[in-house]
Amino acid sequence: MLSAYVDLIRIRFMMMLAYRVNYYSGILIYALNIGAYYFLWKAIYGSSETLGGMTVTQMTTYVAVSWMARAFYFNNLDREIAGEIRDGSVAVQFIRPYNYLVVKMMQGFGEGLFRLFLFSVPGMIIASLLFPVKLPTEPSVWLVFMVMMFLSFLINSQINILTGLFAFFVENNEGMMRMKRVAVDLFSGLIIPVSLFPDAMAALLQWLPFQAITYLPGSVFTGRVTGQAVYEALFVQAAWFAILLVPIWWMWRRARSRLFVQGG
Repeated sequence: MLSAYVDLIRIRFMMMLAYRVNYYSGILIYALNIGAYYFLWKAIYGSSETLGGMTVTQMTTYVAVSWMARAFYFNNLDREIAGEIRDGSVAVQFIRPYNYLVVKMMQGFGEGLFRLFLFSVPGMIIASLLFPVKLPTEPSVWLVFMVMMFLSFLINSQINILTGLFAFFVENNEGMMRMKRVAVDLFSGLIIPVSLFPDAMAALLQWLPFQAITYLPGSVFTGRVTGQAVYEALFVQAAWFAILLVPIWWMWRRARSRLFVQGG
């Protein structure tokens, strides 16, 4: 069974190769995004050396690595699940000898690996050449960051799965999926680091899973979080991964008992 799940990762990776031109153009788009944010933050900093506990170099590095990490953890599992629920094809998955949600997770991981090797890595190299990005030199930082990025993928995918499963309970969850995407990009720290939010908002976000997707890995990569705090950040990510398993399990059990197919 494990080999079957591994094959799913490979198949999705190979499928993405058929559309790789889109991702080559995506590298340029992400580079433009990084450039726009770089000049924006440079103007905001002005003559200040630090802002929200981050220097200009740290902020530039944070922006670059956060956008490139997004290319890895981003996926459309919510839309895929919602689409299969609406057209009824999810019913076939119930009788197959594998876990449907694990299958979707493996497919998302295959897509993420494609984006990592053919998008994030070359994109980060280009960003490093164009902007004053300071990459860490300690191998341990890279290792921890890779683990945290994998946990970011898991947490983001879990949120996507939860959003997609709502299609079992509502006829159209398009608005919910759009709201989820905006919430993840904003509250995860991709657009604005969590440390720059108002104190009350930043305190609230510490009790939500979004910061575990972008802000915590980016803070470790830039050196803003070091020492014991790194392990605390890893614990927060692992804790949210475990916590999100509960509503997914509950929703999946409820959903199986009330499948409603729209259309043929």
